[in-house]
Amino acid sequence: MFKKKLIRWAKVLILLYCIVGIAWYYGQEKLLFHPVAVDRKIPYAFDHPFTELNIPYDAATNLNVIQFHATDRPADSLAKGVVLYFHGNTTGISLFAPVSTDFTAKGYEVWMLDYPGFGKSTGTFNEKKLYEYALVFYKLARSRWSPMQILLYGKSMGTGIAAQLASVRDCRRLILESPAYSLTSVARRYLFLYPVGSMLHYHFPTNEYLPAVTAPITIFQGDEDRTVPYSNASRLKTLLKKEDEFVIVQGAGHNDLRSFPLFKEKLDSVLSL
Repeated sequence: MFKKKLIRWAKVLILLYCIVGIAWYYGQEKLLFHPVAVDRKIPYAFDHPFTELNIPYDAATNLNVIQFHATDRPADSLAKGVVLYFHGNTTGISLFAPVSTDFTAKGYEVWMLDYPGFGKSTGTFNEKKLYEYALVFYKLARSRWSPMQILLYGKSMGTGIAAQLASVRDCRRLILESPAYSLTSVARRYLFLYPVGSMLHYHFPTNEYLPAVTAPITIFQGDEDRTVPYSNASRLKTLLKKEDEFVIVQGAGHNDLRSFPLFKEKLDSVLSL
């Protein structure tokens, strides 16, 4: 009798294991990405001066870009440079637009790109395509700015995209906010019983890109981050160059670093270099 019960429970556990694995494999896009589409006919009404631009990538793909103008500069002068901002996995530019003032107030333009399905951008994407879209974004900036005037900024999921771009193109600095060592390593924390490396469609291996980045790197990470644990992000320290910075923001979580004075002070000092 005991043996039969044991076999029955084993079958249940195996079935549950398979159900969870299959659900994750086929539903991971919905679990990883939370875009909010915006009707292209509806104009944005941000509080700060901006220009909206659409980049036709192919027949199905349009990349929507918002260019926030520098506010702290003489009217007859150019901005100090441009920050290419790669946002996280939720909503789109409309959520991240307020952070533009961190840079525009220091004399920089900030360009934000929405990934397909986010905001007014259309089309589809995978990890490879996200890197291709980022390169198109960079080339657009290069039509106006030299590499030493371009800062690449990644937030959360966008850190992997920014890091990959910095590994293949020159820039003045790479800034990463709440980065993961890799998405694979974070997923293993929750799916440790599964072959995560084979199951994931997205890996964002920041750990593989940083060694190829020649520009200075600044990383901001909260030690109370529950989305990307500090223990995971801190593994990136060993990949940094001597002149790079890993800034630990005590008490900060994943999305509230901007509310801490240390973050603002360090970011301001980086932008003044």
